[in-house]
Amino acid sequence: MRKVLEVLFGRIVITGALLILQLTILALGVIKLSESFIYLYVFSIILSLLIMIYIISRTDNPSYKLAWAVPVLLVPVFGGLLYLLFGGNKIGRILKKQIESTNYEIVDLLNQDENIIKEIEATDKSIANQIKYINNLSTFPIYKRTSSEYLSPGEDFYEKLICELRKAKHYIFMEYFIIHTGNMWNTILEILIEKVKEGVDVRIIYDDIGCIKTLPNKYYEELGKLGIKTVVFNQLVPVLSSVMNNRDHRKITVIDGHTAFTGGINIADEYINEIVRFGHWKDAAVMIKGDAVWSFTMMFLQVWKFITKEEIDYEKYRPEVHVEDEFIDDGFVQPYGDSPYDDELVGENVYLNIINKAKEYVYISTPYLIIDNELITALTLAAKSGVDVRILTPHIEDKWYAHIVTRAYYAQLIMAGIKIYEYTPGFIHSKTFVSDDSVGTVGTINLDYRSLYLHFECGVFLYKTKSVMQIKKDYLNMLEISQRITLEDTKKIKWSNRFLRSILKLLAPLM
Repeated sequence: MRKVLEVLFGRIVITGALLILQLTILALGVIKLSESFIYLYVFSIILSLLIMIYIISRTDNPSYKLAWAVPVLLVPVFGGLLYLLFGGNKIGRILKKQIESTNYEIVDLLNQDENIIKEIEATDKSIANQIKYINNLSTFPIYKRTSSEYLSPGEDFYEKLICELRKAKHYIFMEYFIIHTGNMWNTILEILIEKVKEGVDVRIIYDDIGCIKTLPNKYYEELGKLGIKTVVFNQLVPVLSSVMNNRDHRKITVIDGHTAFTGGINIADEYINEIVRFGHWKDAAVMIKGDAVWSFTMMFLQVWKFITKEEIDYEKYRPEVHVEDEFIDDGFVQPYGDSPYDDELVGENVYLNIINKAKEYVYISTPYLIIDNELITALTLAAKSGVDVRILTPHIEDKWYAHIVTRAYYAQLIMAGIKIYEYTPGFIHSKTFVSDDSVGTVGTINLDYRSLYLHFECGVFLYKTKSVMQIKKDYLNMLEISQRITLEDTKKIKWSNRFLRSILKLLAPLM
C-alpha cells in the first residue's frame, strides 16, 4: 500500500496529471466556445488552415510535417492551437541569445590544426570534407595525439570508468541522461565523495526527465551537501511547453582533461547487467585519452554555463601535458556535439555522410530504427549500389511502441538489399557505425526522431584508429548470436498489428 501511495503522489504522476488537466481544459474550452460563438469557430478553422500552410512551407522533415498535419486536419478547431503550443522547434529569444553567447565564448578555444586537415586530405578528400563539416557546424576540431579504446559491453566500460575515476587529481565532470541509485551508482558515488575530500572539483549534470523515476526529488541538494556540485538539465515543470521536449541525452565523463568516456551507457545497473530487465543488455562506449578530450571538457562546461549562468575560466581546465605524458597517436579522433537549438542536424548528417561515402560496407547498431526519408534513401541507395549494409536492432524491446515502429521499416529496407538482424540474447542499446575498416562513430545518438531532432547529443568520429577495428570485430561477433530477419518474417503479422504499425509509424515524429 505504501508503494502504491508513493507512486500516486509521486512527482511524475502529479506532474503528468497537471499537464493532462491543462490540456483538457484548454481543448474543452476552445471546442465549447467555438460551438457557442460562430465567429470563434470560423477563426479556429481559418487558424488551422493557416497553420497547415505554414507547416508545409517550413523546412522541417517531411515526416514531421505529415505527422502534424494529421491532428490539425482531424481536429481543426483545436489542432492549430495544439501546433502553436508544441509544434516546430520553439526557442525563446532570451534563451537563444544565451546559447549563442556561450557558443561564441568557446569558439576561439577550439582551434583546428590545419596541418591535420592537410594530412587527411592527402589520404582521402571525402573524409576531410566530413571532418570539415563537423568542425564548421559543431565547432569541435579533429585531433591526433589521442588514443581511443572501444568498450563493450557495459561491464567493460564500468571497469575502466572506476579505474580512471580513482586516478583523478584535479576534476571530474559527469553529464548523464539517466543516473539510477543502485550498485553501479553507489560505487561511483563513494569514489566521488572520496575525491571531493581530496580537493578534486566534482561536477554532475543529470537530465530531469531522464532521472524522474530513478532519483529522489531534489537529489541535487543531497549531492551538494556531499560537496559534489550538481545541476539539473531542463527541470520539469507542470506547464504546457514544447521546451520540455528538449532533453540532455548525452553520456559524458571527463577526468582531469586527459581522459573522457562517451557512448550509450547510462549510470544504472541494467547497463552493466547487474539486473536483468530485457534479457542481456548490450551497450557500447569509447574511452579517449589525449588532446581530443579538450572538446568534451568544453562540451560539458558549455552546458554547465548554459544552466547556471556562471562565469567560467575555461583555461583553468586545460590539462598540463608534459613531454613524458604525451599520448600515443592512434589515428584521428573528433568528438562532436548536437543541439536542437542550432537548426543543424549534426548527428544525422554524420551518419548520412558515413553511409553515402561507404565503398565496401557499413555496419550499424541501434536500439531504435525510426528513420526519416533522408536516411531511408541513403541506406537503400548504398545497398542498391553494392555496399554491404547491415543493421542490428534488439530482439527484446524496452518500449513496445518503438519496437513496433522499428519493425515496420524492415520490409522496405530488406527489399533494397539491406541485411537486418535482431540481437537474440536481449536488448542492444549501442549506437555505432563502422565502415570500410577506416571510419567509425560511437555516441549517444539513436536512429529515431527524438535523438536526431530534439535532444542534446554527442559522439566521437573515428578515422584510422584501432577502435574502428574493435567496433567491427564486436559487431561481427554479435551477428553470430543474432537472428537475420527475412522478408517472409516481416509478413508474419496479424492485420491488426499491421494497422497499429501504420498509425504509430505515421505519428512516430511526435513521440
